[in-house]
Amino acid sequence: MYAWIWRHLPGPVAAKAALALVLVLAVVALLMFVIFPWLEPMLPFNDVSVQ
Repeated sequence: MYAWIWRHLPGPVAAKAALALVLVLAVVALLMFVIFPWLEPMLPFNDVSVQ
């Protein structure tokens, strides 16, 4: 999969590396600001019961 992405990025190696870094940062931002906040109420981490 990574090889497919690398082959389809335009430009020389330096441009490909910069674009790959931008893609990784975009995925991380999507996860941190959209996916994880949406998923957090469904996770059982705050359902602590001590008896």
